Amino acid sequence: MKFALSSILVLSAITIAAPPVTNASIFIAYPRDRHETTADRIFLIGTAPVGGEVKVNGQVISRSPQGHFAPSFPLEMGENTFTLRHGNQEKQISVFRKSALPPAPVGLNFAQGSLTPGVNIAKPPGEQVCFSAVAPTPATVTVTLGQQTRPLTPLSTLPQLPPNSAVLTGENQPTTVASTTYKGCATLPLTSEAQNLGQPQFTLTLNGQTLTQAAPGTVSILSPKQFEIAEVTAENGVARTGPSTNYSRLTPLPQGTRATITAEEGEWLRLDYGAWIKREDTRVFSSAAPPVSLIRSIQGRQTSGWTEIVFPLQVPVPVSIQQRQNSLTLSLHNTTAQTDTIYLNDGPLIERLDWEQVSPTRIDYTFALKTEQQWGYKLRYEGTTLILSLRHPPQPSRSSSQPLQGMRILLDPGHGSENDLGARGPNGYPEKDVNLVVSKLLRDALQKRGATVLMTREGDDDLWPHDRVEIIEAQEPDLALSIHYNALPDAGDAENTAGIGTFWYHPQSHGLAVFLHQYLVDELQRPSYGVFWNNLALTRPAIAPSVLLELGFMINPREFEWIVDPQSQQELADTLADGIVVWVTQTDKP
Repeated sequence: MKFALSSILVLSAITIAAPPVTNASIFIAYPRDRHETTADRIFLIGTAPVGGEVKVNGQVISRSPQGHFAPSFPLEMGENTFTLRHGNQEKQISVFRKSALPPAPVGLNFAQGSLTPGVNIAKPPGEQVCFSAVAPTPATVTVTLGQQTRPLTPLSTLPQLPPNSAVLTGENQPTTVASTTYKGCATLPLTSEAQNLGQPQFTLTLNGQTLTQAAPGTVSILSPKQFEIAEVTAENGVARTGPSTNYSRLTPLPQGTRATITAEEGEWLRLDYGAWIKREDTRVFSSAAPPVSLIRSIQGRQTSGWTEIVFPLQVPVPVSIQQRQNSLTLSLHNTTAQTDTIYLNDGPLIERLDWEQVSPTRIDYTFALKTEQQWGYKLRYEGTTLILSLRHPPQPSRSSSQPLQGMRILLDPGHGSENDLGARGPNGYPEKDVNLVVSKLLRDALQKRGATVLMTREGDDDLWPHDRVEIIEAQEPDLALSIHYNALPDAGDAENTAGIGTFWYHPQSHGLAVFLHQYLVDELQRPSYGVFWNNLALTRPAIAPSVLLELGFMINPREFEWIVDPQSQQELADTLADGIVVWVTQTDKP
C-alpha cells in the first residue's frame, strides 16, 4: 500500500476502504476499532441520520447540519472504550493509548535499544565518536573502546523534541524525558592504518552490582592513506544534513558527482563537503587522491526558454544552490578558481554574474537577475562539465479574454485509487475523489483563461509521489499546483480546525504560495490555516514554482459540507483560476 505525501498527517483510517454511510446507521470514519496511538486525546469522525441526538458514552455531541460529527475525547493509558448511540443504533470502538517514550529500564538493565552507536560507524583518525545509554539513576556507567575506558555523564533533564508534525497542532515545544541518558565522547586514536576497534562495551554499576553489555554497532578508523570515493549513481542523489531520513535535505547531487567519504554510519556516507547520502545511491571505489578540481573559463549560452551556464571541470564535484530575492547562488565544492575569462552576453534573465573563492575549497557564483520572480532551474553533468540551466519567465498573451495564453500549468490531483484514498470525510467520502473533481473544474477554468493545462491523473490512477514529481520534471510546466484536502494527527482538534493551508519549499515558490493563499481566504471568506514551508515531495520540484494547496479539512464536519458542495467547488475553482491570473499579471517581467 502506498500513500502520497499530502494531507498533512493523513489519518490511519485511510487504509479502510469503507463505503459512505447509509441513512439508517451510525458511521465512524475514524478511528477504526482497536486503533493504537501515543496521543493524549482522539477525535471520533463520523455521521448519523440528522434526526435525533448522538451520544458518546452518554454525552450528547454537537453535529453539523447534515449530521456529521468530530468531537475529541481525552485518552487514558491503555484501553479506552467509546460507545456511540443514535436512537436504537449503537456502535462501540476501542482505542489503545501507548506511551510515546521507550520503556524505562527496570533494575540492573540498560533501556532496550538505547546503546549507541546502534549501527556500524567509521571515522578518520583523531575525530570524536560519542556514546550514549539510558540507565537507572543513580548509577555509574562507563564505556570501553579498544584500550580506553571513559565514564559517561548522566543527563536527567535531556529535552525530547517532538516530531515535525507537532507544529501543525501548535504543540512543538520540547518535553523532558523522565529516564536518565548517560552520554560521553572520545577521540579516535591517531594511526596510519585503518582499524576496526570493535563494539564498545558498556558497564553499568548499580547498588554494588555490575552489568556489561556491547553496543550493537562497531567503531572503525578510516585509512588516512587510501581515499574512499562515492560517485552518485541516482539521477538526483538526496543529500542530507545527517545520517538518516530524519535529517533535512540539501541541494540534490546530480548523477556523476564525486566526493571523498569522510565517515560512515550504517547505510549512510558522509561526503567531504559535509552532506550525508545513502550508500545505495552511490558507487564506492578507492583512489590514491581525493576528487578535486580547478575551474578556468565559464560560458553562458541561450537555448529555447533557458539560459545555460557551462562550468568545465576536471571532476564532477558536489554543488549546492541558494535562491534569494533577485539572485541565485551556485556553490562548487572541492574546487579552486583559475578563472580569468567569463563569456556571458546580455539576455532576458541574467543582469550580471559575480564569483568569489569563499574558502580554499568552495567557490560561489552569484547570478544577479533581472526579475524578482524565479521560474525554475535544473542541474546536470555532461561528463565532468556542469550545466546550470536557468528558466526564462513565461510570456503570457496579456489578452483580456485569455490572459493565461502561452502559460503551461500542471495540476496534480492528490492521491488516487483504492490503495491511496487520502483523508476521509465523516461519511467516508475519500479525499482522492474531491481532489479530482476540483482539479478538473480548475482545469476547465484555466483553459477558459487561455492556459494549457497538464494533469498528473484524470482518473483513479495509482501514482506514487515520485511518479508525480517525474511527470512535473518531464513536462516542465510554468507552474505546478498539487490539489489536496487536509487532516490532522490524533492530538488535533478536528471539530475546531478549518481553513485553507498552503505549502512551499523553494524560495521561487514562496510568493505564489502566499498570494494564492491570501487571495482564496479573502475572496471566498474562508478561514486561514496558514502558509508553511514544508519538505513535501510535490513542493520540491525546482523546475518550476511548485505549490501544494490544502483547500480545507475533510475531517471538520462543517467544512466538509462546503468541500463537497458542487456550487462551492465551482466557485473555488473559478476563484483559484482568477488568483493565478492576478499573480501572473502582477509578477515582474524583465
